[in-house]
Amino acid sequence: MTLRYTVPMHLASLSTLSKALLCRFFVACFIFSLAIAVMPSHAGSRILGTGGVSAIEGAAGGGLSPWAVLASTASEHEVGVTAAATRAWVDDYRLTVTGASLNIYDRAEVSVARQTLDLDTLGGELGQDIYGAKVRLLGDVLYHPWGIWSVGLQHKRLVDGTTPTALGADETHGTDIYLSASKLLFSAVAGRNVLLNATLRNTDANQGGLLGFGGNQDGRSWLAEGSVGLFVTPRWIIGAEYRQKPDNLSEAREDDWQSLYSAYFFNKHLSLTGAWLDLGDIAGLPSQRGGYLSLQAAF
Repeated sequence: MTLRYTVPMHLASLSTLSKALLCRFFVACFIFSLAIAVMPSHAGSRILGTGGVSAIEGAAGGGLSPWAVLASTASEHEVGVTAAATRAWVDDYRLTVTGASLNIYDRAEVSVARQTLDLDTLGGELGQDIYGAKVRLLGDVLYHPWGIWSVGLQHKRLVDGTTPTALGADETHGTDIYLSASKLLFSAVAGRNVLLNATLRNTDANQGGLLGFGGNQDGRSWLAEGSVGLFVTPRWIIGAEYRQKPDNLSEAREDDWQSLYSAYFFNKHLSLTGAWLDLGDIAGLPSQRGGYLSLQAAF
């Protein structure tokens, strides 16, 4: 089945306006980030990079998956705020994410994100809002022998569920629950530090929720996500991520996601992440590969 969806003229005009506003937002973020990049790096008390970057669902982690670390570099007696703007583009789709998170005393994190998926080939767009919470259970990413362990949830609600329900999704909202562990290994490869992350997620979200929740083939399931990163320098990390995906819709086959990424921390306030993505089939369109760019500011 090939999905065909035509946008009405008034919605197309609205979409054009939204893209213009989004472009201005990214320009504003860039100018603002240049300003804070030259600021003194006095922020949280934790070491540079220990808060990861902003994942596409708003939580602290990598690009595709949440990690056990909490956003920013706030310590047990501090509060940290993080904001991020992300753009991913593959063969037939473009994903835009804006989000923010709050780290409360390095014990709890709350986050919010808005995802917008432009269906370049099919026409139209999909969107969802994601509200997240994460609690550090135990440990420390640097010095604890078992690393840091956190539990989190992400509640997702579609802006418009018409297309997902037409494809067979059961619901237009859902909640993911996950358990994550992260550990930094000192001088593990050629004298350089290596960061390991593993996440176990319980979900029924199709394409992360953008195609609804559940379907005629399956329901909730436990899925694995993992990543590895090598700190080339204390400010620059390169690595890979892998995320298992459910396959709930017979009309829209779903593949696992994977990426090769590079992140650079200019200081404790600013980081930039780029990646190559392989997202497999999405809504009947095969082999979706492309790029990813995310700008994050933290205070």
